[in-house]
Amino acid sequence: MTGQRFKKIATDGVLVNNPTFRLVLGTCPTLAVSSAAFNSLGMGLAVMFVLICSNSIISALRKVIPNEVRIPAFILIIATFVTIVRMALYKYVPSLYNSLGVFLPLIVVNCIILGRAESFARKNPVLDSACDGLFTGLGFTLAITLMGIIREVLGAGQLFGMKLWDFQIGFFSNTAGAFLVYGLMIAGFNALYENFEHKRKEKNYVEIMQAK
Repeated sequence: MTGQRFKKIATDGVLVNNPTFRLVLGTCPTLAVSSAAFNSLGMGLAVMFVLICSNSIISALRKVIPNEVRIPAFILIIATFVTIVRMALYKYVPSLYNSLGVFLPLIVVNCIILGRAESFARKNPVLDSACDGLFTGLGFTLAITLMGIIREVLGAGQLFGMKLWDFQIGFFSNTAGAFLVYGLMIAGFNALYENFEHKRKEKNYVEIMQAK
């Protein structure tokens, strides 16, 4: 994999096609578990692990999985790694396991993971697919953790469980607050992205004109 190819995969996963703020995928866990930063980070890392592993295996087996049964095969592979994550959290981080609740096994049907398997892993080499899983997972982790930080600080006056102050706005801890924060962050992220793209295109245009 060339450096340019690596850069494109990394930029797409974290910025251009950020699954949370650009593609608006994985909305249920994003809204449900982001009331606390620790839970958000845990969910993000769990999804990243499953993405990297499932992308790699699906890519490695892409030429032997019959096209007619590829979706059930993908789900079976994804479910295997979700089970590994659940067992590890149950054993070593039971508090996080209990906090994530039903949304942990539901990673199996998370459209981010199945979407990357279908659109990328089944068409690309193993290393590229592993990197795609890494950076797509990183984009999701950064987004959901940032939401968790904002909601926990405003809603509970805490950060990663540590008390910051007595001031609290309980609204941000409930469902309505989750939707508000999510909507504002999507708007803010996309405004920054459009500004970045505009400046990049202007720079490319200037370079082309100077080359002439």
